[in-house]
Amino acid sequence: MTLPCSVYRSCKRQGMYLYVLRDQVLDELPEGLRHYIGRLEHALDLELGPERKLAQEDVLKVLENLQSQGFHVQMPPQQEDYIQHLPEELLTRNDPL
Repeated sequence: MTLPCSVYRSCKRQGMYLYVLRDQVLDELPEGLRHYIGRLEHALDLELGPERKLAQEDVLKVLENLQSQGFHVQMPPQQEDYIQHLPEELLTRNDPL
């Protein structure tokens, strides 16, 4: 079983994507979600099935969310803690003597 799906890119939040059923009217999505994601730009259409591989999401979770709530939000990947990559000199610059 596959589901026809459309994927939209958030113009407000880099790396955030919204998966919806292909015939979903975006104005019918919850108002809080629409406000949080902001303006959407169509990225692609695809057929989602259990055998499909997605780069950053578990396809079974996406399918479950599409069937239960009509959408799935792919959050941006977590950024690494940049502080740990700074040289020791910078990490201790403001330490008391």
